[in-house]
Amino acid sequence: MSTDAIVLLKQDHKEIRKLFRDFNKAGSDAQATKGRLVNKIITALTVHTYLENECMYPEVRKLLPELEDDILESYEEHHVADVLVTELAAMKPDDERFDAKTTVLIESVDHHIQEEEDAWFPKVREALSRTQLQEIGARMLELRQKAPTSPAQPSALKKTLDAVLS
Repeated sequence: MSTDAIVLLKQDHKEIRKLFRDFNKAGSDAQATKGRLVNKIITALTVHTYLENECMYPEVRKLLPELEDDILESYEEHHVADVLVTELAAMKPDDERFDAKTTVLIESVDHHIQEEEDAWFPKVREALSRTQLQEIGARMLELRQKAPTSPAQPSALKKTLDAVLS
């Protein structure tokens, strides 16, 4: 298993996008299936954003200050996803806006993933050494063990975002 931070994050992206496709393929009468898929999406996104916010973004910000604007935008995109995830976690699949809110989450996160993979990750890969990316990845693997899996769990995320954005 690779410990390259970018490889690990791309693996998460692949799994998240599969959940998105599964949600979109579920029929309009498949509320129970959609509910289970949204629970999986919430878990995957909560863990993934925790790893990026607590490890990847601060490390890249420290090592590559020229990417500050990209990182700040990513924090904001995570904030939007966190708000939607928190709202979805409190909803039932048969709520009138459940599908619409999930669709907005999917579109927002898909855009974020595309930006990271097409613009941000190549800059990071070019500027950091293989060893640096492996060290960041190893730390992410450690953090994954204690990462929150739902928006209701307390985490350092709020403190991190408050510190970064203030």
